Amino acid sequence: MDKLKILRKQIEYERTMLNQMEQTYGLLHPRVIRQSMKLDELINTYIRMVSGGK
Repeated sequence: MDKLKILRKQIEYERTMLNQMEQTYGLLHPRVIRQSMKLDELINTYIRMVSGGK
């Protein structure tokens, strides 16, 4: 599997986890915020890879 495909699957998984955590804990819970930051970083990595960056 290529790196972008693996990263897309990881993003999908982390997004699902974020949605579940938000339902459980609420939008402003520290766990939800940490998960959101984790997802943001994965998305940023994906964008950098697609745009030819690192």
